Amino acid sequence: MRELEIRTRRMVDDSIAGAYHSVFKGRGMDFDEVREYSPGDEVRTIDWNVTARAGRPFVKKFTEERELTLFLVVDISASGNFGSGAMAKRELAAEVASVLAFSAIRNSDKVGLILYTDSIEHLVPPKKGRRHVLRVVRDILSHEPQGVGTDTVKALDVVNHVLHRRAVVFLISDFESSGDPGIARAALRRAVRQTNRRHDLIAVHVEDPREQELPNVGIIALEDAETGEIVQLDTAPAAVRRRFNELSLERSRRLRNDLRAEGVDAVQLRTDLPYLAPLQRFFKSRGRPRV
Repeated sequence: MRELEIRTRRMVDDSIAGAYHSVFKGRGMDFDEVREYSPGDEVRTIDWNVTARAGRPFVKKFTEERELTLFLVVDISASGNFGSGAMAKRELAAEVASVLAFSAIRNSDKVGLILYTDSIEHLVPPKKGRRHVLRVVRDILSHEPQGVGTDTVKALDVVNHVLHRRAVVFLISDFESSGDPGIARAALRRAVRQTNRRHDLIAVHVEDPREQELPNVGIIALEDAETGEIVQLDTAPAAVRRRFNELSLERSRRLRNDLRAEGVDAVQLRTDLPYLAPLQRFFKSRGRPRV
């Protein structure tokens, strides 16, 4: 954990902290005080009650609300253990969550956490401070999942229940699900729609290249990590490999379109590629968040 802290904090200091602050530097405006009107002040800021009592114009002064909560919702289901290279999907999710958490404390924000499979496995209420964030990172790295499946809908429902003020919610998952694809897709759209209405929801989609492209290695056995189902597949025919790639790309395209239709921003990350550049592009393109 100490090694991860050193690596991610350096990355935050050098590349992420400023972008994070510019995007999440204020969620609204709080009333501060009134002062006398000066030429150039907007007429709509005039406090007419004070103006009437004083006999001369006064305007309201506002300051940016600084209380912000970053809530990390991290999928730790069995499919996240897959990785065809040096890093598994769950390891990538943990590192990205750590970068976001350290960025938040640099911004004096609260950080909370949900770890989920097909149930809510661990919940850390939002708090501030380095010690708290180190606990969040430790929990992400060390928690041993009890379940193997995925229920993102349940996780988002809990987010809506436990967070009473608007927050920035990062949902980090590979978005794998079992059961009927059509039913699962509709349920996920409903859940992200409801969460995005209450909060500022951002989806981080974690993928591995072997989930998109099959190597030509003859007959292989593919096991679904969450259901245990095993399928034998002959990878030698080019048509088989091409169809596998087409189905994978179509699934990713549907997910992107569904998230976009619900007004949810998304970041796509792969285990075989550096994640810093996609995060930087996200912060750069997003500008000021919705309020």
